[in-house]
Amino acid sequence: MSAKAISEQTGKEFLYKYICTAAAVQNRFRYANVTTETDWERLTQEHPWLLTEKLVVKPDQLIKRRGKLGLVGINLDLPGVQDWVKSRLMKETMVAKAKGVLKNFLIEPFVEHAQSDEFYVCVYAAREGDYILFHHEGGVEVGDVDAKAERLLVPVDDKLSEEQVTEKLLAHVSEEKKGVLASFIVGLFNLYEDLYFTYLEINPLVVTGDGVYVLDMAAKIDATADYICKAKWGDVEFPPPFGREAYPEEAYIADLDAKSGASLKLTLLNPRGRIWTMVAGGGASVVYSDTICDLGGVDELANYGEYSGAPSEQQTYDYAKTILSLITREKHPQGKVLIIGGSIANFTNVAATFKGIVRAIKDYQGPLKEHEVTIFVRRGGPNYQEGLRVMGEVGKTTGIPIHVFGTETHMTAIVGMAMGHRPIPNQPPMDAHTANFLLNAGCNAVTPANTRTASFSEPKSAGEATPPKKPKAGFQAAKATTLFSRHTKSIVWGMQTRAVQGMLDFDYVCSRDEPSVAAMVYPFTGDHKQKFYWGHKEILVPVYKSMDDAMKKHSDVDVLISFASLRSAFDSTMETMQHPQIRTIAIIAEGIPEAQTRKIIKTADEKGVTIIGPATVGGIKPGCFKIGNTGGMLDNILASKLYRPGSVAYVSRSGGMSNELNNIISRTTDGVYEGVAIGGDRYPGSTFMDHVLRYQDTPGVQMIVVLGEIGGTEEYRICQGIGEGRITKPVVCWCIGTCATMFTSEVQFGHAGACANQASETAVAKNQALRDAGAYVPKSFDELGDVIKTVYDGLVANGTIVPAQEVPPPTVPMDYSWARELGLIRKPASFMTSICDERGQELIYAGMPITEVFKEEMGLGGVLGLLWFQRRLPRYACQFIEMCLMVTADHGPAVSGAHNTIVCARAGKDLISCLTSGLLTIGDRFGGALDAAAKQFSKAFDSGMLPMEFVNKMKKDGKLIMGIGHRVKSINNPDMRVQILKDFVKQNFPASQMLDYALNVEKITTSKKPNLILNVDGFIGVAFVDLLRTCGGFTRDEADEFVEIGSLNGIFVLGRSMGFIGHYLDQKRLKQGLYRHPWDDISYVLPEHMSM
Repeated sequence: MSAKAISEQTGKEFLYKYICTAAAVQNRFRYANVTTETDWERLTQEHPWLLTEKLVVKPDQLIKRRGKLGLVGINLDLPGVQDWVKSRLMKETMVAKAKGVLKNFLIEPFVEHAQSDEFYVCVYAAREGDYILFHHEGGVEVGDVDAKAERLLVPVDDKLSEEQVTEKLLAHVSEEKKGVLASFIVGLFNLYEDLYFTYLEINPLVVTGDGVYVLDMAAKIDATADYICKAKWGDVEFPPPFGREAYPEEAYIADLDAKSGASLKLTLLNPRGRIWTMVAGGGASVVYSDTICDLGGVDELANYGEYSGAPSEQQTYDYAKTILSLITREKHPQGKVLIIGGSIANFTNVAATFKGIVRAIKDYQGPLKEHEVTIFVRRGGPNYQEGLRVMGEVGKTTGIPIHVFGTETHMTAIVGMAMGHRPIPNQPPMDAHTANFLLNAGCNAVTPANTRTASFSEPKSAGEATPPKKPKAGFQAAKATTLFSRHTKSIVWGMQTRAVQGMLDFDYVCSRDEPSVAAMVYPFTGDHKQKFYWGHKEILVPVYKSMDDAMKKHSDVDVLISFASLRSAFDSTMETMQHPQIRTIAIIAEGIPEAQTRKIIKTADEKGVTIIGPATVGGIKPGCFKIGNTGGMLDNILASKLYRPGSVAYVSRSGGMSNELNNIISRTTDGVYEGVAIGGDRYPGSTFMDHVLRYQDTPGVQMIVVLGEIGGTEEYRICQGIGEGRITKPVVCWCIGTCATMFTSEVQFGHAGACANQASETAVAKNQALRDAGAYVPKSFDELGDVIKTVYDGLVANGTIVPAQEVPPPTVPMDYSWARELGLIRKPASFMTSICDERGQELIYAGMPITEVFKEEMGLGGVLGLLWFQRRLPRYACQFIEMCLMVTADHGPAVSGAHNTIVCARAGKDLISCLTSGLLTIGDRFGGALDAAAKQFSKAFDSGMLPMEFVNKMKKDGKLIMGIGHRVKSINNPDMRVQILKDFVKQNFPASQMLDYALNVEKITTSKKPNLILNVDGFIGVAFVDLLRTCGGFTRDEADEFVEIGSLNGIFVLGRSMGFIGHYLDQKRLKQGLYRHPWDDISYVLPEHMSM
């Protein structure tokens, strides 16, 4: 959502900090905030003026008309303010229909002034620009400013001058105040633009001889502009509407939403209510709330919320567990219901999201049963059958009553079931499985002729795009009536391979001659080609770094589908419109600042470009073209008969609801001719009326369906068009959001534009106006399908529509990845792994989440135990591993591994090369004796040999005893590393038989030569055998296997890598040059025959 209200204190802070005007703005930053936590003594120290001046006090909680409600204390001293606040603080108060608690107050200096000094000024955004309202009589009794005030429109991208303000707004202002007011209003407007305000009202604005005083202020800012204005805004707090508390759960979900590319929303309406919702989709969430309220559940509706935009399983789990924790806090005498609903998804993997919900249900199964919660589920979309299956299964295994329905059931039917208004069917009819559609065993694999590419009544030429007429100088360019045909070519901005493949599959199933995607643009890679499927064969689609290159090489393209992010969508769209060949642009991104969207609209209108979006899934023209993910996957394309045109065209705001309309229309008529989702923002690039007029002028369209929404007044233009006879085709229309008038406080629904700012913008008012104008308006969304069917049947009866004969579509092979997702195929994996899993929300080491690893303070030894041995080792074992790594980390620059690393570093090689050079020297002669020592000593000990027998046998066989002997250290000069490890093992290991055996061998070898000691490699090798055999985590066979496969040498490799890296960094830091070995350290021994 974009336009969000801010507190008066925040608004004034922005104004005082950033306004640029010649007018003297008084009382800058002179305000104090009071809450239940306020220490009055400290407050007076921070704001000494509180003790010396007369004061004004008022609640700062988004309450309108505070003066008329008696909620402003005027001309008080500090004790008077304290008494005034005390009598109201934490007291329940009624404001209109909203009942809330007063708990946040603002104190400011009282400004002595005359009534004639008070003015009213307001700036607010509209599609065509920003309006400034000004009235020369401000204050509490200002009255109906819309009717009384002077009004000045500043068109998008235009500048405001003091001369304009004086001429248009200040006619009734005295001459001595005109200059001050003109300067202030221009400064205020510039501030409004720079800080992305959408609404800014000051009443009264007081102008005296001293300057300008901003007494009362109300404001909204465009929250989507946070990435632009963060430096100036700081961390803005958006207070809830008066009458609704701010709950920590709402803040938690808002935080999840901010960190996610998906959309997650939660508003608590009545935490004690018995009807809870968990709905997928911004439009669908409004429809479910409407239906609950229509059926009398407004007082029991506990929450409003939605999840959409393909959240991950973990994100859905976090969202679901928050809802379930709220449901299970208080019992209700009638039990509770949870409605998990949604329209038919376009691209969200329903099974993945449902698995997150199932995890949450399992976690809360006890409380859910205790609170007698019944769950009703209805969903469609990619892999929805698997999602419904797992949801049904969890009901059976947990004993929680869960009723599951798919696309065969009307979207809101489960609301009636949940509230006892309609029976719950025992076994609802199930639609065909995805696989039944896509793996159809047809006898003909060849693409059939396009025998049905147009509606029965449409001329063959009507499918071709209508080129826009070239504009005369000074006039806006005309926009095309027909946006898409069977020959439409597009460029896709962004590396959206799944969406592109979906478009190509749609093209193929519609029997198009060529793919609709000519190229892709992706600025973050060089030019290359991307592989896709066209039916059974593979094709290459060019990808360009530059938009200019793509346009030059594909002059037949006239549609751009932009998957650019909200941050780059504006620039990329404006760049695209510099190319005259582009006639239609679909902008998918949600969250583009409104000011940028309005600039896009202005440029598009000037150039005759049709914009679909922002915040949309796109649109679809069956048999011709689809935008991105519109219409969902092929199973839905086929189920909703979107591969061939019908006679019904629709326009909707919501992408998810547009797919639901595809479903409804396909079940009640001969199908969809064209459908567009214009997007959920306040200012969509094209309007309902733009598309309704196109449909009116398109011969193949015989009836029109409009799914309107609360907020805005665009639907009244349809009323006007019907009344004036411009629209003559039957229009079935329903505006969602009827529940808003029943709520006691303002609720911002999922779409940014779904908020009524005045009575005429409510869904109830618009539905009535449409009904009065002659449109077909159902009583509720539940009846929308019935009304569509009634109108369609009438058109068939009078011969306007002659249904065409169905033609089966060609079969399209299913992608391997999706077939595997559906469980239709299996294939041996190329790799197997059992130590780590990074696929979920959290990294897992051998079954232990990484957060648990840190929580348990397992350390490096514990992690090594998990990853190498797949065990959670005892604390002493983890410590021993870490000690081994420490003592083997380095042994000076003279040993071969360090020497090689140093030589390599001095040759200018990189870290990896130098480390590898050192590691390659590790073997039986250097560092690699751990495994060999462990094997030799284990074999001798297990065979029952005495230490002397073992020494004699090795001597007889002419073999060295691995782990025995040292170049420098001896029995008289012991290796302290070995001594440290020996002390630890003796103190902490349960047993050390192998070590004792090796020490006895050492006594024999050192008696012959003092340097034949048990060296550090040998010690670690035998001690590790003791650890594996006696720690209790391994069987004997497992312990022997770890020795056999070389795990012990890994200790030396890992430890010594630290030293090698140290030597590399040391040489680089010392800036040592290329190493050349000195001649005097080399013995040159030439062959005898050469020296003679």
